[in-house]
Amino acid sequence: MQRRRLMLGLGAVCATASLGARAQGLLARPVTVFCAYPAGGPTDQVMRALAEVAARRLGQPVVVENRPGASGTRAALGARIAPPDGHTLAQMPMGVFRIPHMQKSPSFDPIADFSYVINLVGYTFGLVVRSDSPLRSIPDLVEWARANPERFNWGSPGVGTSAHLAFEEFASRAAVRLNHVAFKGSPDMLQAVLGGHIDGASDTTGWAPHVESGRLRLLATFGSRRSRRWPDVPTLRELGYETVSDSPLGIAGPAGIDPRVVEALHDAFRAGLQDAGVLRLLERLDLSVVYMGPAEYAAWAKSTYAAERATIARLGLAGSI
Repeated sequence: MQRRRLMLGLGAVCATASLGARAQGLLARPVTVFCAYPAGGPTDQVMRALAEVAARRLGQPVVVENRPGASGTRAALGARIAPPDGHTLAQMPMGVFRIPHMQKSPSFDPIADFSYVINLVGYTFGLVVRSDSPLRSIPDLVEWARANPERFNWGSPGVGTSAHLAFEEFASRAAVRLNHVAFKGSPDMLQAVLGGHIDGASDTTGWAPHVESGRLRLLATFGSRRSRRWPDVPTLRELGYETVSDSPLGIAGPAGIDPRVVEALHDAFRAGLQDAGVLRLLERLDLSVVYMGPAEYAAWAKSTYAAERATIARLGLAGSI
């Protein structure tokens, strides 16, 4: 038994060494990852923590460069025009799969223009109402909304955001007509729902402190699985509405990267999802692991791009920018 454990341990060490040697042979200089959001925010913190682990595995520095703007697409567009050698990558927010459908003349193709490396984590979204609302569940909301079309006023942090489109998708599947109110951002929207100016709000976990203090009630989350932080709150999917929005955070590079380089990059960043420090950070930021390898991530990108086309058209946002 001791000999077997020793051999397993040596095997793990050799596998790690082999990964490092292979990556060092394929990636001869620092790797740059463009982050789609500003420095200091949750996404930036996660990207830097993952980059630190990946750098140890690759044997090369992994530098995170913030490139916010253009509805989250500026980072991806920067990587798109880089040489396809694996040294320039980008975070791929949901806007990458949405914005081309909203442009009068699409400026890029998210399927043909990128090599998908790995999807890493997803955000937590949910619908909240005031704690004194008579609506205590999503079934309550559906029943009330069918009897009172377009009288449930709900907010999101902006037209075209994941929080907006996910709840519009739910409303469509539930066959209810609700009234969407777009805000400039989460702070104004939260003040509106807390003040009773709107009936509910769909957003990421900016509402968390108010849920925990008892001022707001969380009716459902939108992820592929229940939130670790609110395990008693159901997802829209398990309630029977096939609506899932983790707004995944993944990494891709320009089209044409050697599959061996993609594999080495994938292995390095996946190691971050098994790192105790990274996992603690994800828990603190209410992010969940949503892992997809290169083939699965590319397939997901293709299906998501098609689904976003239908959603954008249904909402009347096609060609709006």
